[in-house]
Amino acid sequence: MTHTPGRSGAADGGPGRGPGGRANGRGSGGAKGKANGRGGRRPGTGADVWPGHPAPLGARFLPGPKGPEGTNFALWAGGADAVELCLFDEDGHETRHWLPELTHEIFHGFVPGVRPGRRYGYRVHGRWDPAAGARWNPAKLLLDPYARAVDGSYDRLPPEVYGHRRDHPDQDLADTVRDERDSAPAVPKGVVVHDTETWADDIRPDTPWADSVIYELHVRGFTMRHPGVPPELRGTYAGLAHPAAIEHLTSLGVTAVELLPVHQFAHEDHLLRRGLRNYWGYNSIGYFAPHAAYSASGSRGQQVGEFKEMVRALHRADIEVILDVVYNHTAEGNEFGPTLSLRGIANPGYYRLAEDARRYADYTGCGNTLHVVQPQVLRLITDSLRYWVQEMGVDGFRFDLAAALARSFHDVDMLSPFLAVIAQDPVLRRVKLIAEPWDVGDGGYQVGAFPPLWTEWNDRYRATVRDYWRDALPDVRDLGYRLSGSSDLYAWGGRRPYASVNFITAHDGFTLRDLVSYEQKHNEANGEDNRDGTDDNRSWNCGAEGETQDLQIAALRRRQLRNLLTTLLLSTGVPMLVAGDEMGRTQRGNNNAYCQDNDLSWIDWTLPEDPAWRPLLELTRRLIRMRREHPVLRRRAFFSGRRRGPEGMRDLGWFTAAGREMTERDWHAPGSTLGMFLSGRDIPQRDARGRPVLDDSFLAILHAGSGPLDFPLPGPPWAERYTLLVDTSREEQAEPPGTAHAAGLPVAVPPRAVLLLRAEP
Repeated sequence: MTHTPGRSGAADGGPGRGPGGRANGRGSGGAKGKANGRGGRRPGTGADVWPGHPAPLGARFLPGPKGPEGTNFALWAGGADAVELCLFDEDGHETRHWLPELTHEIFHGFVPGVRPGRRYGYRVHGRWDPAAGARWNPAKLLLDPYARAVDGSYDRLPPEVYGHRRDHPDQDLADTVRDERDSAPAVPKGVVVHDTETWADDIRPDTPWADSVIYELHVRGFTMRHPGVPPELRGTYAGLAHPAAIEHLTSLGVTAVELLPVHQFAHEDHLLRRGLRNYWGYNSIGYFAPHAAYSASGSRGQQVGEFKEMVRALHRADIEVILDVVYNHTAEGNEFGPTLSLRGIANPGYYRLAEDARRYADYTGCGNTLHVVQPQVLRLITDSLRYWVQEMGVDGFRFDLAAALARSFHDVDMLSPFLAVIAQDPVLRRVKLIAEPWDVGDGGYQVGAFPPLWTEWNDRYRATVRDYWRDALPDVRDLGYRLSGSSDLYAWGGRRPYASVNFITAHDGFTLRDLVSYEQKHNEANGEDNRDGTDDNRSWNCGAEGETQDLQIAALRRRQLRNLLTTLLLSTGVPMLVAGDEMGRTQRGNNNAYCQDNDLSWIDWTLPEDPAWRPLLELTRRLIRMRREHPVLRRRAFFSGRRRGPEGMRDLGWFTAAGREMTERDWHAPGSTLGMFLSGRDIPQRDARGRPVLDDSFLAILHAGSGPLDFPLPGPPWAERYTLLVDTSREEQAEPPGTAHAAGLPVAVPPRAVLLLRAEP
């Protein structure tokens, strides 16, 4: 094993280290002595490396005319001895240049003549001492953390892409033995990109939080089977931008798409060994680069322009773009993972290390955790976020395992550097910020704890609504909180009901159809003997496991789907739908389809034309339209529940199955029925001219019981009569005006159904 000198010596033929750790020799002088075997400068290039600038980080093309054309390269590599810039020509030949300058642990240099489209990477020199967390290995070509585009894919992870001897006979010691094989032929390269586009012609929708309806989708899976999208565009950014794809979104009425990860990501070795791939993308390796495999136009920078055109197309349709981002860990995994980027650049600087620095602190369940307390890591994340807002045009972010980002040195801290920086950043504090408010570490569950500016995935909502419709709640107390905006979680610090992102399903878990069709997970296709995925599904199969020919069970399942979607879209807060749930998409019981890049995960576009499923789609469209038209369904403030005015009306009324107002005792009594009255005469908001906002009033009756119910309709001051608008017991919903019912008389509520009635004064 070749020894690489530490900081006090020279690095494998590179420049010596002078006083203060600065590299001796300017330009290319230090590199000329390196052999042209293992990658030294190729004869005849004759290109010098000028000092350049330490900012901005990454590869920045400078076209002139104020200076010569070329690219400035800058890399933070704290603790490293030297950095080689590796440039690749069209034939894949590598030319290496020492970056000559070191400023505040940033290695930098300007290379004249390097233009957009040029591929590059880095080799970073330093000591190999895994026990101290030092894992520098110049045999490994490393991806620039600031690369704006990546050419190639991580479809294979051979032994040479590991910094240690992955195939060492003693696996307990394998990660301590440095691997000297060159990884360059096996790894993707960064691409120099020149951003010349402006957003002057783009108008952001800027949809208020309270008016938002989020639609979580996968760029690839949404269009792979769409008959209206040309085959060559399916599964790509251009495919999502196609009018046929956007038409579904606009006809549905959603205001934002939340894209599963589109940062460049890698596939895990254990999946590749089983012939599978990472489909969801929660394995990021490039925080500035759109995932190249989703590009129809190319991977030499074309993916950047294609992504921007997708954002523009969605904005023209008045749809915002929210990115699901994974800044809590990277694809390099634990100490036995590959060396692709950060590990080989500055392992102790980028990652949280355990007390035994050979190991990683893992609050994510993915092998490593980014050390967000470190200034350079915080800079990487915030630079990336601002880039996606300012240069790529996105409108917000959903942060995967956000509690891991909010940890200080150990505990989750809502005054952590990450949250503090976001709160004061003039760009980031204005976009939509959604936290997945937990991680897998001690104290990681933080639902309701994130500060103002943030909304949260409310899994308390998910659990409660699932339990209610399978008739598994002991009483209706928790349901009342979830329907009315979860004030028990969010009514503090100036937060509003839209701090709660209400959802029943997400990419992780059963689809909505599977939630009413399976009680057990069926993940055999994942190759892990059905051990992966949660066992806490809170599902009910309605009497048979999986698909069935029983017409009664099938009808009950469709009714349950209508109940779940109606509950979601009538609840105060921000509703989130998952692509395909509105038309009965199934994953055949797989509740962890992260590795299923096939028709198990892709949207089935025959469903909208299926007579069994089209009514569900039409109901979803209608409910979203009602939500858009009625401000009482998307309140900007919590309900008070107090009586107001001479009539003694409340802005929110709760009723028992007997049609009388709920008492404290009723909230604690067993029950499967709840009436909710939403008053449109007492909405605490004003329009743009300062006038009070008035709306219709509505009564929703939610009945999860297995038998029918006669529900007496509340009389004055609530209403004189009611008009039935929605009855989820029916496959087809009649358009208004619906059936009229006199107040004080009972309305027949079928088993397991939601009735929505408009109150008439």
